[in-house]
Amino acid sequence: MKKPTINDYRLYFVTDPRLHRGYAVLEQVKLALQGGVKIIQVREKNLPPADYLKLAADALKLTRAHGAFLIINDSVEVAAAAGADGIHLGQEDTSVAEARKLLGQDIIIGVSVKTVEEAVRAEKDSADYLAVSGVFPTSTKKDLGYYPGLDGVRQIRENTRLPVIGIGGISLCNCRSVIESGAHGVAVVTAITMSGDIPHTCRTFFELMK
Repeated sequence: MKKPTINDYRLYFVTDPRLHRGYAVLEQVKLALQGGVKIIQVREKNLPPADYLKLAADALKLTRAHGAFLIINDSVEVAAAAGADGIHLGQEDTSVAEARKLLGQDIIIGVSVKTVEEAVRAEKDSADYLAVSGVFPTSTKKDLGYYPGLDGVRQIRENTRLPVIGIGGISLCNCRSVIESGAHGVAVVTAITMSGDIPHTCRTFFELMK
């Protein structure tokens, strides 16, 4: 299985089943792909495992058709059963080493980090990319506590060879500053899901981050 290029990480879309303009998750995936997104994470906190698996399998058909990558949030079981391209882990989730052992060397493993120490450990543990979590305040994560901000993005980028993306409160207005701080890309939730024209919004993100 091939892994994403640095360019593929430029705009990383995370689905949301709650914050949207009438689009179900699969519709969000389809529209983001039309807008040129190459990495999509399906994040579901409350779906029963069987429903999460069905959603993942359906999303994978869409990403495959567009030559894009599907990442599953948290669930090693769903990622394995669906044959997804990757999994994204938080600091409290399954360890990178355990996920690698269960899912194999080819799986893409991303890790949410806030500090240089967490970033260095994730790289040592064989993560494929890092998401600096809490670049700006966000309504989708109210329990972040410490916000690494743009300085955190800069420091983490200087201390890792892995692709670094920023996540948290990223919009069309501030995405350029995240790239200028050293990130290879941005992960976006509500600025895309709450858009009335998702493909156009995605294309605008790409334009602004050239």
